[in-house]
Amino acid sequence: MAEYAANGETPEVLFWVGCAGSFDQRAQKITKAFAQILDKVGVKFAILGKEESCNGDPARRAGNEFLFQMMAYNNIHILNGYGVKKIVTACPHCFNILKNEYSALGGNYEVVHHTIFLQGLINEGRIKMKEGGVFKGTKITYHDSCYLGRGNNIYEAPRAVLEALDVELVEMKRCKTNGMCCGAGGAQMFKEEEPGTTRVNFERAEQALETGATIIAANCPFCTTMLTDGVKNKEKEEDVKIMDIAEMVAASMV
Repeated sequence: MAEYAANGETPEVLFWVGCAGSFDQRAQKITKAFAQILDKVGVKFAILGKEESCNGDPARRAGNEFLFQMMAYNNIHILNGYGVKKIVTACPHCFNILKNEYSALGGNYEVVHHTIFLQGLINEGRIKMKEGGVFKGTKITYHDSCYLGRGNNIYEAPRAVLEALDVELVEMKRCKTNGMCCGAGGAQMFKEEEPGTTRVNFERAEQALETGATIIAANCPFCTTMLTDGVKNKEKEEDVKIMDIAEMVAASMV
């Protein structure tokens, strides 16, 4: 973004990478896949790079409001300084907080989740798929992340992208408005779980495996991690892959 500003130019969108997409080795692959898609279709995008810091979502969910506001004000100051209008992100946690909670602190932006952005590019004909399709006819189940699904009522865009890949979509018993958390939400990713009979991610992974799908499609780096652990717990990691929708699109493009 600093380079664009130095040249007096404005990108179409700011790609908010997020902590997971920046530092988690698995999530970095999702970041790269999405950036490759944007490059291929010619979307002018920028990132904040080292100027981007955590959006404060985990702090707020864990109850540290002071830390959240400190982080949020810092980000808003940088975003407003660059005159950012439109943000796209591959993380539903970043999407939710930037879209719904930053406005109260003076950060008003059009925020788009990457599945909706991808659906738009497909509808406009900017994303061209390989003939035959890499995933054509593959049995795939899709996990609704909490912040995208029940949190923001976005269910159809990710499924529309998967349908464009010509896959056989099989729904879990618990999906859409009746979906189930992967176990990472509400800062649970960073703490030990409360006492119980099983881990949430183990239960959710079992529900996904029951569909007989060979790929579990996700839209969130936290969900990807939790579902991967759940599949490993069942020793099915050789048979079932967990992939972000952006990775599937990147692999299918001409």
